[in-house]
Amino acid sequence: MPGPHASPRIEPAGADDAAAVFAGLRAFNRAACGAALDDQALNRVIRDAHGTPCAGLVADVYGGWLSVHALWVDERHRGLGLGHALLADAEQQARALGAHSVMLDTFSWQAEGFYLKQGYAIFGRLEDFPPGHQRLYLRKRL
Repeated sequence: MPGPHASPRIEPAGADDAAAVFAGLRAFNRAACGAALDDQALNRVIRDAHGTPCAGLVADVYGGWLSVHALWVDERHRGLGLGHALLADAEQQARALGAHSVMLDTFSWQAEGFYLKQGYAIFGRLEDFPPGHQRLYLRKRL
């Protein structure tokens, strides 16, 4: 273990180190904002007739916002309204948890039109993410 005057060094971090970083940041945020920044997982899955996941949503409610991290529908099940159903369900659950808005991101080749049809508005774009494409940031008031 380095002494009190040893120079700090940067080294690769493992899963336990990453968990410690997040724990430290959560403690700092809680001291500043109280429980408003405690996140609540909001994950959903739709299974096909065989019990295999064919669509799902990974999200959390954090700081009064629903943050959608992933929304996926298997190619064979697209066009059936599953994405809409998952998003509507997540929005309803988020309202019940006190969320006032939703934020998410997508890529230019993914689901921009889908989210616009669901009432989302683009508030930011990153050009060339990846090169030749855009990463889009959208939000919606609940």
